[in-house]
Amino acid sequence: MTAAPTLPEHGGGAEEFRWLSIGAAIAAISVVGMALGLGMPLFSVVLESRGHSASMIGLNTAIAGVASIVAAPFAAPLASRFGVAATMLAMSLASVVAIVGLYLADAFWMWFPLRFVLHFGVTVLFVLSEFWITATAPPSRRGLVLGVYATVLSLGFAVGPLIFSQIGSEGLLPFAIAAAMMLLVVPPLIAAWRESPDISASRPSARFSSYIFLVPTATAAVFVFGAVETSGFAFFPLYGTRLGYTQAEAALLLTAVGLGNVLLQIPLGLLSDRMRDRRHLLIGCALIGLGGILALPFVAGDWYASAAILFIWGGVVAGLYTVGLAHLGSRLTGRDLASANAAFVFCYGIGMLAGPQAIGIGMDAFGTHGFAYVIAAFFAAYAVMAVMRVNR
Repeated sequence: MTAAPTLPEHGGGAEEFRWLSIGAAIAAISVVGMALGLGMPLFSVVLESRGHSASMIGLNTAIAGVASIVAAPFAAPLASRFGVAATMLAMSLASVVAIVGLYLADAFWMWFPLRFVLHFGVTVLFVLSEFWITATAPPSRRGLVLGVYATVLSLGFAVGPLIFSQIGSEGLLPFAIAAAMMLLVVPPLIAAWRESPDISASRPSARFSSYIFLVPTATAAVFVFGAVETSGFAFFPLYGTRLGYTQAEAALLLTAVGLGNVLLQIPLGLLSDRMRDRRHLLIGCALIGLGGILALPFVAGDWYASAAILFIWGGVVAGLYTVGLAHLGSRLTGRDLASANAAFVFCYGIGMLAGPQAIGIGMDAFGTHGFAYVIAAFFAAYAVMAVMRVNR
């Protein structure tokens, strides 16, 4: 394959801060995060209460990654045909129908197409909202805006499980709240309808697959983040208990990761705005991720040292997503940016599928610390690739 040309940094438009447009896109996707944060544990608990095995629950949950991979290439064409805001509205309503359907569906097989519809809609919402934010943000403040977006989204994901812990899984109420959250997408979309980006007049300059390799430092970053984030949340409780921590202590270590994610995205975004080439910051994030995960086995006996490392590690590693998205926005505009944003989310979905498989194999092959070794391999491979791209 011939290498994609090195693209110049784009100015991307006026430096005017369009608060309504940016705020509407961030608000819309943040309530989606809350709905997912509530829905993911809710669906698993409901299926378990109905007598389904863990493997079947895992298989049904994996539909989320499959739907993300399938949906991503359709986001930009749908937005070009029907408009960004209209497509987001349709996807939010489709997600509401899917959530209500999950409550009503008694047959387990029905949960597969309904989960697919839900996550297809959610994926398109993520692609278009991130495109909206990236395209609208002033170029010199793009990192800050995306840092705010990542912070608010992380808070949304944290609020969802908190709500679930208070209302439980019984009856219609949790499903109704999740559906209502998806409906909360509608007011900000209507408020900023006229300010949504218009890509109907432009055409993509390449096939969808080409966008995966057009800005590889960004798409590879989100692949690594998807692999590390998904496998981390899936396997860290097991890793922690094998190290001798209680389930509660392991859960609190995961909370430290989440707090780092919430608190460090805005500083990382501000830092990225001051850098001439954001790829250097992406390399730095990968190297800190590599060093932190390799240090973890050496401090495993000290909970506080582990929590401190994981706090910094969690925030910096999440920067692969935030800074990678800012880097993508600095290289492309218009329909190309929308298509590249879809490729960005597509690579995240691939990472979601690849990461847990690799970690599981690593822990079987190398024991408990195979968890850290495989994650380190992801970071090391990315750092090598990114350094080679910068040197070219």
